[in-house]
Amino acid sequence: MDGLRLVAALMVCLYHYTGRGGTVSASWHGSPGHLFPGLSRAAVYGNFGVQFFFVISGFVICMSSWGRTLGDFFRSRVARLYPAYWVALLLVTGASLALPVVVHPVRLDEFLVNLTMLQQPMGATRVLGVCWTLWVEVRFYALFALLVVLRGVTYRRVVLFCSVWALAAVLCRTSGNELLNQVVMPDYAFFFIGGLALYLIHRFGSDLLAWGIVAMSWLLAQSSATRGLWGAHPHRDPYVVVLIVTVAFAAVAAVALGWTRRASWPWLVTAGALTYPFYLVHEHLGWFVIRVLHRGLGLPAWPTLAVTVLGMLVLAWLIHRFVERPFGPLLKRALKRTPPALS
Repeated sequence: MDGLRLVAALMVCLYHYTGRGGTVSASWHGSPGHLFPGLSRAAVYGNFGVQFFFVISGFVICMSSWGRTLGDFFRSRVARLYPAYWVALLLVTGASLALPVVVHPVRLDEFLVNLTMLQQPMGATRVLGVCWTLWVEVRFYALFALLVVLRGVTYRRVVLFCSVWALAAVLCRTSGNELLNQVVMPDYAFFFIGGLALYLIHRFGSDLLAWGIVAMSWLLAQSSATRGLWGAHPHRDPYVVVLIVTVAFAAVAAVALGWTRRASWPWLVTAGALTYPFYLVHEHLGWFVIRVLHRGLGLPAWPTLAVTVLGMLVLAWLIHRFVERPFGPLLKRALKRTPPALS
């Protein structure tokens, strides 16, 4: 699963560096399609790495919440998400001051609200372009925590949660209610639901009910992905979109069935640890590095791409080693302390 997470992150990374225009073209001082003709045609599908993440997230959250209390679940999510996120905010904000043409600086009030990870519902400018996916994840955590973890995670409760959420997501599409859309997330719900059901298969073995939830989730997820993301890009083929969604479900299913047990190489643990900080910093800081190396120093496109990706991985390791590892457990312990007045 750690390896799949890194694959999903690299898909998104290549999309940001070579699969889109706008700021990317300005950083390369030309179209990525001309600089990387073959890679660019594949990279336009890289943003589907986000949906891949959501399937993985459903599996991992169900696994990590089993046998935990609501307080344990809350502390683990806060300690996992916030330390690296805060450092990424500082780094990208610093880059925006050093080279505003790559990342536009935000006002102090906008930076401060970004520290909460709730800037999107507050309508504030996002410092990190990728943080919209964190808002999706946070809503999934809240739904799962309140409807499943609060009473204790069991097979029956996860199945009921998946079934009710899927039905709500289908009905939500015709409601026209924005608040309901924000809570139910019909564009992303089926990816999380598929991951949840696949973990049930991993934990309890194959059964028709769980596989039925996976199959229904896949059918609805591929429809949601094709309608929502294919039309936004003229060079995307709907059959390729369906294939990518299918591969995402199949890859997590292979883990759920134990087909990947032999792939227990130590470096995969490191790859999984780097995924989150890499995902946070790669976009804007990567554009910064590309502009400096390619436009400023004249380094050719392919070496620039390689150095940028490797540089972001090294930076992700530094964040993991010197921020996540020491401060994550520290934050979790601090949250666990009960004030004397409440003990």
